[in-house]
Amino acid sequence: MKQKLVSSLLIILGAVFIAVMLIVPLCTVLAYALRQGWETFASAIRDPYAIKALRLTLLAAVVTVALNTVFGVFSSWAISKFRFKGRQFLTTLIDIPFAISPVIAGLVFVLVFGRIGWAYSFLQAHHLKVVFAVPGIILATIFVTLPFVSRELIPLMQAQGNEEEEAAALMGAGGFKIYRKITLPHIKWGLLYGIILCTARAMGEFGAVSVVSGHLRGKTNTLPLHIEILFNEFHLTAAFAVSSILVVIAIMILILRNIVEYKGKKAGSEDVR
Repeated sequence: MKQKLVSSLLIILGAVFIAVMLIVPLCTVLAYALRQGWETFASAIRDPYAIKALRLTLLAAVVTVALNTVFGVFSSWAISKFRFKGRQFLTTLIDIPFAISPVIAGLVFVLVFGRIGWAYSFLQAHHLKVVFAVPGIILATIFVTLPFVSRELIPLMQAQGNEEEEAAALMGAGGFKIYRKITLPHIKWGLLYGIILCTARAMGEFGAVSVVSGHLRGKTNTLPLHIEILFNEFHLTAAFAVSSILVVIAIMILILRNIVEYKGKKAGSEDVR
């Protein structure tokens, strides 16, 4: 009886906390966005600057997820399946974006590729621009989201072990075939989960992108930066209207994440059987 009371109390407290910290703020965003009617809402999200910001956000997210997926697959494969000097150091390097503030990450790119950076003269000579341009936004987003795929795959590959791959290698299978036929089926749900987390983080990145973007409206402003500008200019309804785009995207990603998580657990239970 006492244990049931404690569990019920904890469930209630958890539900109240989630409602106050998550559900109510999200509902407030949507309600505030629509408080002046659908016309005002539609006008805000159809604004040319909002559309350009959304396109840039999607571009940065797609490029970031693609590159981090490739890096995550190869790095996790190397760390979990092979023994080499510097293996632990590589694992530590992958975790650095978790420990460093995104703002500091943005400043690092400014110090490297900006006017005072050591790479600036090379970029100038080849007519390239990183800071205050799209490449800087993509680089900053890649840095911040670097660990998500790797950190999802490394424990899965380590738990899988090497026996099946070694047996396939002894039977004459090549490295790519071993990965495609043996390794990938075991990690596919974890890979999808990592990709979804990376996408969510890339879509909402603010700190590092804010530093390297220069806030050039219509050129280097992502959706979070566009929302900040609208809020600072006291266009509150427009700011919340544009924010609702990110809220809807976040909800879709959350639903997709739960589906993938359910499929992964179901596949894992079937493997055990």
